[in-house]
Amino acid sequence: MGGDFGPSVTVPAALQALNANSQLTLLLVGNPDIITPLLAKADFEQRSRLQIIPAQSVIASDARPSQAIRASRGTSMRVALELVKEGRAEACVSAGNTGALMGLAKLLLKPLEGIERPALVTVLPHQQKGKTVVLDLGANVDCDSTMLVQFAVMGAVLAEEVVGIKNPRVALLNIGEEETKGLDSIREASLMLKTVPTINYIGYLEANELLTGKTDVLVCDGFTGNVTLKTMEGVVRMFLSLLKSQGEGKKRSWWLLLLKRWLQKSLTRRFSHLNPDQYNGACLLGLRGTVIKSHGAANQRAFAVAIEQAVQAVQRQVPQRIAARLESVYPAGFEPLDDGKGVNLRAHR
Repeated sequence: MGGDFGPSVTVPAALQALNANSQLTLLLVGNPDIITPLLAKADFEQRSRLQIIPAQSVIASDARPSQAIRASRGTSMRVALELVKEGRAEACVSAGNTGALMGLAKLLLKPLEGIERPALVTVLPHQQKGKTVVLDLGANVDCDSTMLVQFAVMGAVLAEEVVGIKNPRVALLNIGEEETKGLDSIREASLMLKTVPTINYIGYLEANELLTGKTDVLVCDGFTGNVTLKTMEGVVRMFLSLLKSQGEGKKRSWWLLLLKRWLQKSLTRRFSHLNPDQYNGACLLGLRGTVIKSHGAANQRAFAVAIEQAVQAVQRQVPQRIAARLESVYPAGFEPLDDGKGVNLRAHR
């Protein structure tokens, strides 16, 4: 029940999700005194598929992850993750502190074998009306080459097993396509990916090609991914807003007004699939359970989308399918070469 707006958004979004899915049951974790009044408009059928799990506090959005984890007992985020750990819930959806969610999820649910750290991943639409898997979106600000390769493996498995893309193309986000460009970690990851036989690695991709459909999986560190995603979302929101408001208040002849409205509706429909609210919710990939991170500033519609993302991840058995494929991607004893040095892609634990 965290995020910028708390239960005032998450509770109505929960009711919206229940209306959209008659098989869904939700556990609302938070302060009952705050949640209960917001359920006043829920009908009997909705209330029968809702349960309030008490939690008296939330982790502040500006809390340092290490401090938040130490003081997390009794918070709505920790209680929700413990419900998943205990098998009482199949997924956790949170709009709260990303660093705390990452740390607590790793502590309570544990990473999959062969994965050092989970990554936030989302599936973005592109201009070819297809999908691009993008990770990491903020769970890991600093990433070494081994982590980037592990993200590439997980992203490729997700693209093939869940999105349905056969032999998905994998690229690293970089400041240029030349082999000599970029940070050491990116160049080292590129060398390593070239030696992984089960990955269709195509090289570097620049940020201006994110929505072109040139790659099926785009890999980057969490800092770069988060900035890229939010910049893209801001531009798309501004573009859609301009389409709706262009020319308002100006006196025009009736036929120009009709033409303008037709063009606005046509263009809005054409680009509506890029609206960030329609793909809110990033999966914390690489865990033994399902965790979805919503934007902290998500509105009701966007948070309901994040809940639906969790439903789909559970139905498609994302953690189980990732785990099942990792052994085939990482053959026993496989150690690809990084510029002549033996590098073990498995987690250093």
